[in-house]
Amino acid sequence: MNKAELVAAVAAKAKVTKVNAAEVIDAALEAAIAALKKGENVQLIGFGTLSVVKKAARQGINPATKAKITIPAKKVVKFKAGAKLAL
Repeated sequence: MNKAELVAAVAAKAKVTKVNAAEVIDAALEAAIAALKKGENVQLIGFGTLSVVKKAARQGINPATKAKITIPAKKVVKFKAGAKLAL
């Protein structure tokens, strides 16, 4: 499902226009991104939790040259599925 399909599904389920559904989805995503940038978790009960985790720097190998490289530390978003999401 892409964003357009999600907007159409939300609009049909909530009985609102696609424009209104797209605005709500965009606002929700912006709020979630802002919270994650502050280091906060985004918890949607039953669906799952988004959190920011720090990945330490590590050694890797360039597959083309076989040379050792250092992969820098970074922050990534982690998703933990909620109970209702169990398939």
